[in-house]
Amino acid sequence: MDKVMKLASQRAVVIFSCSSCCMCYTVKSLFHDLGVHTSVHELDEDAVSGKEMEKALMKLLGRKPPVPAVFIGGNLVGSTDKIMSLHLGGGLVPLLKDAGALWL
Repeated sequence: MDKVMKLASQRAVVIFSCSSCCMCYTVKSLFHDLGVHTSVHELDEDAVSGKEMEKALMKLLGRKPPVPAVFIGGNLVGSTDKIMSLHLGGGLVPLLKDAGALWL
C-alpha cells in the first residue's frame, strides 16, 4: 500500500494500468487527448512489485481487476466508470486544473 500511495503522490495524475487492458487504454487516451501528462505504472510489466501493487489497489478499490486506477492530486478518483462520469459531467477538467495537471 505504501508504494502505491508514494507513487500516486509524485505527479498530478497517476494511472495504474495493465498494458493489455482496453479500459486502461481508453483512460490513458482520454488524458492524452486532454493534454495531461500522466505517470503510468503498468502493473503487468513490473516483475518486482506489480503483484504487490495490484493487491493494494484491490483493497483500495474493493474490486478485481483493480485497473485502471486513477489518482489525481494524490487522491484516488477511481476507475474507468468514475473518470468517464466526471468527464461527461464536466467535472474532470476542473479537477485536473485544481491538481495542477491542466492549464486551460
